[in-house]
Amino acid sequence: MAKGERVYVALGSNLEDRAAHLAYARARIAALPGTRLLQQSAVEETAPLGAVPQGAYLNQMVLLDTTLEPGELLARLHAIEAERGRDRRAGVRWGPRTLDLDIVRYGNRVVREPELTIPHPELPNRDFWLREIAELDALPLAGRAGG
Repeated sequence: MAKGERVYVALGSNLEDRAAHLAYARARIAALPGTRLLQQSAVEETAPLGAVPQGAYLNQMVLLDTTLEPGELLARLHAIEAERGRDRRAGVRWGPRTLDLDIVRYGNRVVREPELTIPHPELPNRDFWLREIAELDALPLAGRAGG
């Protein structure tokens, strides 16, 4: 595979079997064309954001190497969410969801489009994302095999 760009993708779930949703997402992301899952952070449970009453989230960050362009990667991540029952059109902002996949960073790129902003605008506000990225950044590249 041609060398792509390093991309951080956040995974979150707070409905049904949360751990199974995250495992499904990791497997599907790893199978995307031109994409290797290099490493994954520990899974952590966090309180929900926003005003909608809902259960706690399981969150995790994965580090990818991908040749997919940001818009194509986003479309494929949204398709994976839909496979797990998420309908983004019917959802409430910051409401409960089976699966939430966000591109947090895409190499050094800055993207400002109606459907995609990179780096993710919420990155500075989500301590758990910052912790998960720091965890991934602390790991040596050798042995970064997804799982």
